[in-house]
Parts: sequence; C-alpha cells; structure tokens
Amino acid sequence: MSTLAAPPAGGTPLRQDATVIGLVGIAHLISHYSQLLLAPLFPWLKDEFAVSYTQLGFLLTIFFVVSCAVQAASGFIVDRFGARPVLFVGLGLLGTAALGYATSHSYAMLGFWAAVAGVGNGVFHPVDYTLLNRKIGKARLGHAYSVHGITGSLGWALAPAMLVPLAHAFSWRVALLAAAGLAFAVLALVWTQRRHLQLPALPAAAPAARPGAAPVQAEGPFDFLKIPAVWMCFAFFFFYAASLSVVQSFAPEAARHLHEVPMALVAMCLTIYMVCTAGGMVLGGFLASDPARCERIVGAAFGVAASIALVLGLASLPAMAVPVLFGAMGFFAGIAGPSRDLLVKRSAPDNATGRVYGVVYAGLDIGQAVAPLLFGTLMDQGRYTTVWVGLALVQGVLIASAFNVRRVRRTGRVVQAA
Repeated sequence: MSTLAAPPAGGTPLRQDATVIGLVGIAHLISHYSQLLLAPLFPWLKDEFAVSYTQLGFLLTIFFVVSCAVQAASGFIVDRFGARPVLFVGLGLLGTAALGYATSHSYAMLGFWAAVAGVGNGVFHPVDYTLLNRKIGKARLGHAYSVHGITGSLGWALAPAMLVPLAHAFSWRVALLAAAGLAFAVLALVWTQRRHLQLPALPAAAPAARPGAAPVQAEGPFDFLKIPAVWMCFAFFFFYAASLSVVQSFAPEAARHLHEVPMALVAMCLTIYMVCTAGGMVLGGFLASDPARCERIVGAAFGVAASIALVLGLASLPAMAVPVLFGAMGFFAGIAGPSRDLLVKRSAPDNATGRVYGVVYAGLDIGQAVAPLLFGTLMDQGRYTTVWVGLALVQGVLIASAFNVRRVRRTGRVVQAA
C-alpha cells in the first residue's frame, strides 16, 4: 500500500517544484560524493595500509553489496513510512562513516565503515525518486530527473577535486574529516527545510467492482516483481554501474600508464568526466521530453561513449588529449541519464514507486560491487588496455539492454513500455 500523495492534476507551482528539486538534488550530491570518498585516496591508502588495488577494490565491493541490500529493503520502508525520515538517516550515516574512515587505523576498520556508508547510501534512490515522482508536476519531471542526475555527477566530480588537494596539502585523514563536515552540513540544511519534503498520507482506495463481476483481488507488496520490465531495467543498471565503476576507480590510472599522463592531469580526468556528464544531462533533460525516444537516446549516447573508450584504450594519444576524451565520454554518458530514468518510471506501478526504484537501482550497487574485483585484478596485472576494452564492451551491452526494455510489454494496470 502506498501512503504517498500524487501531485494535483493541474500541476504544482514552479517555486514549490524548484525547492523540492533543489533539496533532493543536494542530498543526492552527498550520496554520490560519498561513493568516491575512498577511490581518489587509493594512492595514500595503499601506502598507509600496505594493501593491493584488489584489496582496495574490495572495500568498494563491501560498500555496494551492503548498499544493494539496503536499497531493495528501503524501497518498502519508503512506501510504508514516507521518504523524509529515511533521507535523514541516510545523510547521518554517510557523515558518520566519513568520520570513521578518517579515524581508521587498520584495513578491517576501513571495511567496517565501508559497510556503514553502504547502509547510508542505500536509501537515496528510493527516497529521491519517490519524492520527485510524487511531488513534481509531470511537465517538469524530465527536468527534475536532469537536475537529479546533474547533482549526482557534481557530487562525483567534487569528491576528487576536494579530497585530493586536501590530502596533498595536509593528509588523507584531514580530507575525510572535511568530507564528514560537508555531509553533516547538508543534513542540517535538509532538516531546516524539511516541511518541503513532507508527503501526506492518504487512505488506500479500494478498487470498485462492477455489478456481477468477481471481486478485484488486492495486489500484494511483491506483485511488482512479476513485471518483466522491472528486471530488464535491473539488468541495464547493473551494466551501467559496472561501466561507471571502471571510470571512477581505475580508468584514469590506466590512462596514465598507457599515455604517460602526468599525475596532475590524471587527478583532473575524473572531475572533467563528471562535470561534462552534468553538462550532458542538461541537454538530456530536454531530449527526454518525448518518452517515446528514450531508448534511442540511450543507445546512441552510449554508442559514442564506447567508441571513445576504445580510442583511449587502443590509440596512441598525447597526454593532453586524454582529459579531453574523458570529457567527451562523460558528456555523452550524461545525455543518456534522464532518458535512463524515464525507462524506470515507465516500468513502475504508481503504488510501488519506492519498491521498484529500490529493486532496479540495486542493480547499480551490484554492478559497482562486482566491477572493482574484476578490473582491480586487471590493474594489478598491468593489463591497462584490457581495462579500456572491457569498459567499451560493457557500454556496448548497455545499448542492447536499453532496447530490450523497449520490447518488454506489460499488461493490466501497468502502462505498457512503448
């Protein structure tokens, strides 16, 4: 049963929509920022704790496995109790985990706090998309998805841009203490503006039966799992997350070895990628205004991104070209973002928004849990070209996955995926 109110038929005021989008966006920024608390600091952590890249990648696996389990479960909690309290808990746990990282004195402690951070991270997609889908007017929903994706990309861009200079200037511990302060500051902001995130409960309306017709059977809380498009979206997000994990964790370092990129440029590659992803999402928000072309947009955008990955892995390039190509790859990946989110919305029954997004976006966490183990091993073996070719192959799978979602038809009370 859903306890969340839908927006009025006539739409909602622009100011009200903009406030909700802004609050959800800045919380989403912290979620993505917290996913990259460790990866930019791998060079320092590797020396501090005398571990391999595979072991460091396993910390990300812990984070995303826990996040996956929590994400699927939190969708049910959001549908039952509302999004706002769950959001507060998530932000608080991310701030606490950053403090824990900063005070860790063993690899095991890092693993424990990675699990805590995974719990905090796991709530955001069910929370965010429930708030946006239920409170934002339909005419602005594509732009809401665009802003949501942009803030997430900016969170990813902010993490290395903030943490690496602080680690250079002071230490990796100081960098993580600053990260904790940022998470708690956003929690304080969202708390003071919490009235804008309230979703009033409504009594469930029983379906009316026609005279002489058999009684309508109430839907169970797990019936949405029977929708094939939900699982197709899950698979799409698995491969999307795997490609993203490679870019975030290993692609800059692999490019450094292949093209002799100076360390200063390597540190910029991921930030450039994420900033350009945000720029692509601005354009993607306008393109997503027509839901019928979502799959074609996703396919074309990732086709270009995969081609760029092959160039970075196979061609001989000057060092200065590498950040430029990272930016181009990020821009096209960003174009696909809002259309990607609409694929999920079109697969979600109105009364199961949190549950569907929890299950579908669990594919993100599983992909980001598996990819660091595989690609971390390739990095330890010095197979840097294989890392880039593997990235291109995963992006190619995304093209087929998007069109498979299009072909899956749903019947009954759920709108068909056209």
